[in-house]
Amino acid sequence: MKKAEATRLTILEKAFELIYMQGYQTTSIDDIIATTKVTKGAFYYHFKNKDEMGLSIINDLLKPTLAGSFIGPLQTDADPLTAIYNLMHNLLMENEFLKVEYGCPAANLTHEMTSWNADFNKALNELTRQWIDAMSDLIERGKTDGLIRNDVNARQATMFVMSGYWGIRNFGKLERSKEVYLPYLNELKNYLETLR
Repeated sequence: MKKAEATRLTILEKAFELIYMQGYQTTSIDDIIATTKVTKGAFYYHFKNKDEMGLSIINDLLKPTLAGSFIGPLQTDADPLTAIYNLMHNLLMENEFLKVEYGCPAANLTHEMTSWNADFNKALNELTRQWIDAMSDLIERGKTDGLIRNDVNARQATMFVMSGYWGIRNFGKLERSKEVYLPYLNELKNYLETLR
């Protein structure tokens, strides 16, 4: 990796950590510069402004993370309902990157940015749609394989599961404890069994 590419990646990674902990709007370019120890000139060499950097965080960091941690586990030959449950359990209870006290980074940015920034709205919507499509496709495949009832609406079930995930992440932020995730996971397991 060339030095300029490495510097850009460092800025994105350190900025993401700050934004994840304290929010996008409260994280200043000066905060990012102080954390990354790059000059202001180096920051502006790579990004025109903070919003361009923010979009790069979504496209260059969050999308690959989503593909690996949120979508990859759904692309399996295993039982689809078990795969969905295991994914949620992993994201909530085992994933070391996602901190209970900070919630879900994509959900945080969605809450904070989409109402007033069309570019963030578009990028985050694409990110979320990838996850929706992957889960819906898995449920459809389960229907075809006879593992899920034919009358199950895959998109509707997906939206229900995902909205529960985003919601429980917020409860986790409030409680600052993974214990709050356990009732959601228990009810998720019960719900998924009704789809058989």
